[in-house]
Amino acid sequence: MDGGVAPITPGAGKSYRIPRGRNRRGRGRLRHDTNAPPFNGFRNNLWLVPGPVAGHDWSQPAMAKPFSLLTEQEILALAISLEEEDGRIYADFAARFKAAYPSTAEAILKIEREESEHRQRLIDRYRARFGDHIPLIHRSDVSGFLRRRPVWLRKVLTIAQVRSQIDSMEIESRAFYEAAAARTTDAETRRLLGDLAQAEIEHSSEAKRLETEQVATGAREEEDRSQRRMFVLQIVQPGLAGLMDGSVSTLAPLFAAAFATHSSHDALLVGLASSVGAGISMAFAEALSDDGALSGRGHPLIRGAASGVMTTIGGLGHTLPFIASDFHLAFTVSVAVVMAELVAISWIRHHFMDTPFLSAAFQVIVGGLLVFIAGMLIGSS
Repeated sequence: MDGGVAPITPGAGKSYRIPRGRNRRGRGRLRHDTNAPPFNGFRNNLWLVPGPVAGHDWSQPAMAKPFSLLTEQEILALAISLEEEDGRIYADFAARFKAAYPSTAEAILKIEREESEHRQRLIDRYRARFGDHIPLIHRSDVSGFLRRRPVWLRKVLTIAQVRSQIDSMEIESRAFYEAAAARTTDAETRRLLGDLAQAEIEHSSEAKRLETEQVATGAREEEDRSQRRMFVLQIVQPGLAGLMDGSVSTLAPLFAAAFATHSSHDALLVGLASSVGAGISMAFAEALSDDGALSGRGHPLIRGAASGVMTTIGGLGHTLPFIASDFHLAFTVSVAVVMAELVAISWIRHHFMDTPFLSAAFQVIVGGLLVFIAGMLIGSS
């Protein structure tokens, strides 16, 4: 079918007609009829059309299932999928370092082989209890897991970044196995999950040695590294998200009110309302995002509090200068505080998230400047 119209029948007697075309670069593409429902997926170069296809309604978005609602069969199937994904990630790491750091690559491949052995043990146990068919359950199908950036998307990958990701992966895997063992009634399965949780702890110890090729002298304190990683997961990440939201999102309403009224008091009230409201919103959003049982990110109330407090602080920083009755003085001080906040955010991202400082500064300052200009233009209109 080279051109023309190709009919697609998703089911229930309905047929959507999708004309084929070519874009200006010469690549083939599909265009849907204006009367057809919006598309919701893409596979094998064909857009999946909404409708009851094979018993599934593609028009309804898939929802992640809470871990607490998984059956033991689903838990084992998920564990098999997680071990396979982790093994693939380790293989990708090893391939990136094979030429420059062969011994480091070999150490990572050793972990990958152990992950493969874990997966086989899980498969054997699954087949012994539930048969040969293993349902495909991805981490994205279950709520509570952290999102991972694919290795192939990273142009720059250092030993320190790999060690940090391996640590976070093993923390998450250990938390998963411990939670899974607590929900398993079969003694043999529970023992297997407990053994795998202990193996993940050993993997973390292996990961700590990955930097030795790049460290000329000295050794870093193990407890400091562990505390720093947990501090980043539980406090820095949610706190930084809150600080960025409070420092940037409140700029528009604050300066819109300032330029519209030229009154320090009015700007102060708007800024206070925006800061407190944003803080409450971010606290709830972070606390409800996941319970920390699988991700190892700690108690949701702690993360929610960190995010909410830092959001409020970020907004109050450039709001409080409007306590001064002199509008021009308050405005000047507020702008200076905004610049200090954006620089502080850039430094935190550079220090804790391994983001180049200039790149972080450019992203944060450009975003803040756009929001500031938006508020200024709205308030001046």
